[in-house]
Amino acid sequence: MKKPLFKLFLLLFAAGTAVAAPRPKPALKPVAVDSAALYRAYADSVNGTFHYQQGHITLPGAVGELTVPRGFRYLDSTQSGYVLHKLWHNPPQENLGMLFPENVGPLSEANWAYIVHYDPMGYVKDDDADDINYEELMEGMQKETEEENPERTAAGYEAMHLLGWGAKPYYDKQQHTLHWAKLLRFGSSLDETLNYNVRILGRKGVLIFNAVGEPTLLPQMKASIPGLLANVTFTKGQQYSDYSPDIDEVAAYSIGGLVAGKVLAKVGFFAIILKFWKLGLLALGGAWAAIKRFFGFGAKES
Repeated sequence: MKKPLFKLFLLLFAAGTAVAAPRPKPALKPVAVDSAALYRAYADSVNGTFHYQQGHITLPGAVGELTVPRGFRYLDSTQSGYVLHKLWHNPPQENLGMLFPENVGPLSEANWAYIVHYDPMGYVKDDDADDINYEELMEGMQKETEEENPERTAAGYEAMHLLGWGAKPYYDKQQHTLHWAKLLRFGSSLDETLNYNVRILGRKGVLIFNAVGEPTLLPQMKASIPGLLANVTFTKGQQYSDYSPDIDEVAAYSIGGLVAGKVLAKVGFFAIILKFWKLGLLALGGAWAAIKRFFGFGAKES
């Protein structure tokens, strides 16, 4: 995850400085450039532009309330839209904000964040929770993922390979919360991506907290879940226990359907994130060659 992001923003930073700086004379020795320092300087400058919140947050649309957990900070939906679209190169997406660990920003190395959404799918029945064989469910999900890959590649996306559970699904009947993690691989890359899903069931829909990062970040993500779930609630009257069978709609899918991803009829959100990073790198390949010439990378002393 972090390597494509590192290269992409190094390109953007270096390209911006190259426009304003004079081209060195051929007779001069190549300029030594610390590319890691360049990226850190750019990342620090961008990370410092965001305005985070802590304390009590009313989520957009008043669907729920969040007390920012200890060790995290909240980025509002407008700024989060900028991160997702402009910095992480996704198509524009509606969101309710993001939760970042306090010690990282959108361009930090080894970064991750919860991206918050709400799906008004209706009341999700949980009476199948104890009967799900998650190993069989995974086998079916893997088969379906491979069967859908020709459609993905025809649409311009890389094939997606579901490797297995990063963390098996767990449903808490008392809190009406569901969470699980999947390990994914895209295209021919050997790099694995961890997709951690947290679902909080409500009267008329589901609050969604999605986190994506490298598999090595799994302990951090798992450790954050109890604090997250203890600090988010639906608006009064919209909690799971407020369901009224006479007036409320029932969702088309139950717990097994949520885990299987049946609600998502198109390419997954985070598959798009990874794909668009790679497209950005391809588009800037020519610019990178010019930047290397400008700074004298690989040039011979005259």
